[in-house]
Amino acid sequence: MKHFILTAVTMVFCTFALMSKAQEAPIKEVITNQITAFQADDFDAAFAHASPMIQGMFGSAENFGAMVRGGYPMVWRPADIRFLGLQSRAGALWQDVMIRDQEGRIHILEYEMIKDEMGWKINGVQLRPPVAGTV
Repeated sequence: MKHFILTAVTMVFCTFALMSKAQEAPIKEVITNQITAFQADDFDAAFAHASPMIQGMFGSAENFGAMVRGGYPMVWRPADIRFLGLQSRAGALWQDVMIRDQEGRIHILEYEMIKDEMGWKINGVQLRPPVAGTV
């Protein structure tokens, strides 16, 4: 019985790992496309990558763009972007992204991703607090 349970748990873990790998490329593409749109000040295109919930919260691409410029300047004008891990947390998929801003500071952002009939959308972004001694 223990062998059966261990095998079942291993199979579930491996299946999730394979599903996550298959989702990585389209998720990275959505985030990259949104950041590229921000860099071009194309807030309509950036807003299109946001989930319906986020779109409802801000109401317009202009409001959304103003929030990003004021609250997430490292996303609006990044110097460098690196994708870290994709993980399932509390039933949601989260893509961690390391962004170096124009002053050289490092920020880790956690992108919550959801999938709808149109593909992957960004359902929120959290800025991870800096670790002491790394800022």
